[in-house]
Amino acid sequence: MAEPIRFHLDESQSSEAIAEALRRHGIDVSTTQHVGLRGASDAQQLEFARAHQRVLFTQDDDYLALHGAGSEHVGIVYAHQQEHSVGEIIEFLVLVWSVYKPEEMHNRVEYV
Repeated sequence: MAEPIRFHLDESQSSEAIAEALRRHGIDVSTTQHVGLRGASDAQQLEFARAHQRVLFTQDDDYLALHGAGSEHVGIVYAHQQEHSVGEIIEFLVLVWSVYKPEEMHNRVEYV
């Protein structure tokens, strides 16, 4: 069986709650806070996710600009701030994890 998607959660108020819920589903997830990237630039965050083969979840539309500029990444899942509840975000990330293979997310953006 192929390895499942692993996530990295960008800095946000709800990232710890989302990470804990994903872990309860058996999903491998890292957060900006736990890997020592608090305050790092968006490009550094994206590079960390790429180097560690993790799909980045964010609510920061600056990552969409990085994607549009051709920055290489393992995948981005984007949710517009304040449009979705934490529960909706968790459900969507679990769906992405269960449906996609890591290679299918390469340089792809999925919108919640």
